[in-house]
Amino acid sequence: MTVTPIPFAPDLSVRPQIVPFFDEATNTISYIVKDPASRSCAIIDSVMDFDYASGRISYAHADAMIAHIREHDWTLEWLIETHVHADHLSAAPYIQGKLGGKLGIGENIRIVQDTFGKVFNEGTEFQRDGSQFDRLFKDGDSYRIGTMTAHAMHTPGHTPACMTHVVGDTAFVGDTLFMPDGGSARADFPGGDARTLYRSIQRVLSLPRQTRLFMCHDYGPNGRDIQWETTVADEIEHNIHVGKGTSEDGFVALRTARDATLAMPRLIIPSLQVNMRAGQLPPTDEDGKTFLKVPINGL
Repeated sequence: MTVTPIPFAPDLSVRPQIVPFFDEATNTISYIVKDPASRSCAIIDSVMDFDYASGRISYAHADAMIAHIREHDWTLEWLIETHVHADHLSAAPYIQGKLGGKLGIGENIRIVQDTFGKVFNEGTEFQRDGSQFDRLFKDGDSYRIGTMTAHAMHTPGHTPACMTHVVGDTAFVGDTLFMPDGGSARADFPGGDARTLYRSIQRVLSLPRQTRLFMCHDYGPNGRDIQWETTVADEIEHNIHVGKGTSEDGFVALRTARDATLAMPRLIIPSLQVNMRAGQLPPTDEDGKTFLKVPINGL
């Protein structure tokens, strides 16, 4: 196995301020990432509230983040999606309309758009070039949050577009890793691959051992309280899927067997259609109504 070297040097002297927001309905943790040396901040993996039964959207979770930023007179510079989520809808366009900032995702969003554009029969009007986003990150790309330099690191396996974002002593891993007692993300969605995921996890774990890792999801295994912060060292030592030197073949066997037992996420159908559009709803029909498609036997 070859782990692609990290194309940047993490600056452990920078410790961003992290403000987490937990969404109980989807077990998602969104973050405000604040530069301690300025008023600048970023939002990572925001959530738009969606009542599947009624088809209604709302913005309580996003409004709480907006209120926090306004209360502290911070400036939002970036809205980052670690990947195209299959379990919650993004509120990035809504927040962007209120606070500004640029919307960024990994460049392999194009692959995801092409895959699910076909699944949902979106037609030629749906652009599959990532143009719905302001920035498409390549492996090793950097961007600024105030005085801080943030780095994007490609960590596919859960999806082709997954990126880990490293800011100072902190990394946001999306769905690549869970808390040590939660293991790892599934790899059975279209474009996912367990072997690729293992190698991406090893790349994350090659960051300095004291690097703080922040999860996108937590489900409170065995009834414990919800948690979202750990370290590289803790994952190496205690992660139930990859800790203590688990081999690549061992992980692939474990992950493949586990994925075969998992049901599809409750919100996968609406989430994919919205998130591949950078959080925008599908176009309205001639009567001004918006619809989401349900492909029968299509995923």
